[in-house]
Amino acid sequence: MKTMMITDPEQKRRIAREILADLPEWFGIPESTEAYIRESAEMPFFAAMEGAEAVGFMSMKETSPYTCEIFVTGVKKRLHRSGAGSAMFAAFCEYARAQGYRFVQVKTVAAGCYPEYDATRLFYERMGFCALEVFPTLWDESNPCLVMVRAL
Repeated sequence: MKTMMITDPEQKRRIAREILADLPEWFGIPESTEAYIRESAEMPFFAAMEGAEAVGFMSMKETSPYTCEIFVTGVKKRLHRSGAGSAMFAAFCEYARAQGYRFVQVKTVAAGCYPEYDATRLFYERMGFCALEVFPTLWDESNPCLVMVRAL
């Protein structure tokens, strides 16, 4: 499996749509999913490739001159825990450092709300992220937002 940077906005939209459609447990709100697809097309975008097939993606958003964010990421369910996410994150970090960022953050759902998001949080912890703060109503009361950070 290899990771590559995708620059074509239409290809980004196609990849994001296909991957997110495979992950309804995480991306089940159509309006939010469409926003992720639309906005990711304008951001730095990394894809995990298995041959010619995109099996995952990760997009980067600048949140300050020093910090970038994993805006949205996903790996097809059949390849969870295959190393695709780790490989994309390594490419993401390499690119982020080259752009001069010093920190990376990610937003997810706080621990204990949903098993799927607990698995997501554990992935981020394996990547070196630490919990920074929970915003109980940023999204809504049933989805408390956990902000996680790590140094690059």
